[in-house]
Amino acid sequence: MKDTLKIELKQDTVDNLLAFSELLHKDVNKMLEEALEQYFDSEQQKLINKGIEEDATMTNLDYDEFWDGLDIG
Repeated sequence: MKDTLKIELKQDTVDNLLAFSELLHKDVNKMLEEALEQYFDSEQQKLINKGIEEDATMTNLDYDEFWDGLDIG
C-alpha cells in the first residue's frame, strides 16, 4: 500500500514555482525536492544544537565547582 499526501500550496507559491522553474530551467519537482532537502537539513541541525544545549544544562555546577579539588599533574 502506498502512502499518499494531499499538498495544498498558496497561489503565490505556485506562481513563484512556475516563474523560477522557467527562469532557472528547472523542473518544479526538482526545485521542491531541493527546497525540502535544505529544510530537513536545517531542522536537523536545530535539533542537534538543541540536544547539545540540553546536555550542557545537565549539571548545575559552575566551572570552578566542577574542577574543584582536581589535581592535574
